[in-house]
Amino acid sequence: MKCPKCDFENPEQNRFCNKCATPLPEPEEGSVHITKTLVAPTLELTSGSTFAGRYQVIEELGKGGMGRIYKVVDKKINEEVALKLIRPEIAADKNTIKRFSNELKFARKISHRNVGRMYHLGEEEGIHYITMEYVPGENLKDMIGMMGQLSPGQAVSIARQVCEGLSEAHKLNVVHRDLKPNNIIIDREGNARIIDFGIARSLKAKCITRSRMMVGTPEYMSPEQVEAKEVDQQSDIYSLGVVLYEMVTGMIPFDGETPLSIAMKHKSEEPQDPRGINSQIPEDLSRVILKCMEKNKEKRFQTVEELLSELDKIEEGFSTAEIISPSRWPLTGKEIREIFWKRWKLIATLFAVVIVAGIGFFLFRGKTPSLPIAERKMLVVLPFENLGPPGDEYFADGLTEEITSRLASLHGLGVISRTSARQYKGTDKTIKMIGDEVLVTCLRGPCAGIGVRKEKAGCVLRRSLYGSLMTLTSGLSVMTGL
Repeated sequence: MKCPKCDFENPEQNRFCNKCATPLPEPEEGSVHITKTLVAPTLELTSGSTFAGRYQVIEELGKGGMGRIYKVVDKKINEEVALKLIRPEIAADKNTIKRFSNELKFARKISHRNVGRMYHLGEEEGIHYITMEYVPGENLKDMIGMMGQLSPGQAVSIARQVCEGLSEAHKLNVVHRDLKPNNIIIDREGNARIIDFGIARSLKAKCITRSRMMVGTPEYMSPEQVEAKEVDQQSDIYSLGVVLYEMVTGMIPFDGETPLSIAMKHKSEEPQDPRGINSQIPEDLSRVILKCMEKNKEKRFQTVEELLSELDKIEEGFSTAEIISPSRWPLTGKEIREIFWKRWKLIATLFAVVIVAGIGFFLFRGKTPSLPIAERKMLVVLPFENLGPPGDEYFADGLTEEITSRLASLHGLGVISRTSARQYKGTDKTIKMIGDEVLVTCLRGPCAGIGVRKEKAGCVLRRSLYGSLMTLTSGLSVMTGL
């Protein structure tokens, strides 16, 4: 077989060029017809749309080698599920769809607290899709990206849970074959869930895939996967070793310019000792990781139960402080984004209230005789109380100053300086006592908490302007309580 890149003649059974390692084309009878791939339908779902007459899209969760995945509501059972649309060029191969259907029969039998359930393989107007359990949380890849190196205690805790989930799958003779941080979800309680058994295959099932076809993600492939050989439980153990390596070092063991070069390193190169990257890794944990990543699968742990036993021994050596408490897992990236947008939406609302109040003031001013400077309306903005975490104190202070500045810019309205008002932050004094000290008197009813000079200040204006500011105060309480 001639190499398409360097024209080197290779034996017919080769899948890679012996000279330049370029992938060789598959035998003609097993290849996907190019025109069929090009005309295959494509689809990207939008929030609020409905797919297949029953799945209402909430949001896109991500995309990968197999296709896009969405969070949807299954309207028939009124439950949130995950919906994966298989890429057209993959679905165009009938053998691939047959393989998915066969594998799903076994994968959906897995029922374990550390495994996300697989549900259904379907087709809608030429679009093939898989439905599975929706697991809220952050995938491990994003968590490593946010936290960098995880502590040995955190890494062992996650690895133990993954082992327990894999153990249940392996008992049913199901191998994941694409275990990686992206396919491990960490929820807010700190529980790890393995998802996407979409390319798993039962060891007892008839092999439907084309012979010598690599399946998986190069960064986490076992050597036998790279060689396109039959895989078993030891392949998942190798991939879990790579995941453990990444958790404690913050980096993958092998990198390269192309997926093929990375895959070939898994086959031929030895990984660097993780302790050479992170000296805080215990020696026994480093030894376990490297044993998982042995090139010869006979030298690895033969079952995940063996690996789990070793991890249990390592965890016993950690102090309680080293093992992360479920309530202390950091906010997920998605939750951070949601809080960010909620806060800025509220800030925009608060400023809008101030602007409306200012317009109301000018309208009223046009209908009222001018007051002497000594009798003009005076206002004091007292420091807001932070009802949220201590780290948000700056937020309450900043908003107090911003509102004071905006109100001070309104013509005809006197505002007590921020310096004078700041002395009342955290004070036990009543509003009346503060009002007397800054030469203002406390009003009751809708204006409670806002000081205003008594002389000739119109009640309508006070109720309108100060009532709006009380709405603003309530908004801040909600915001700082996030």
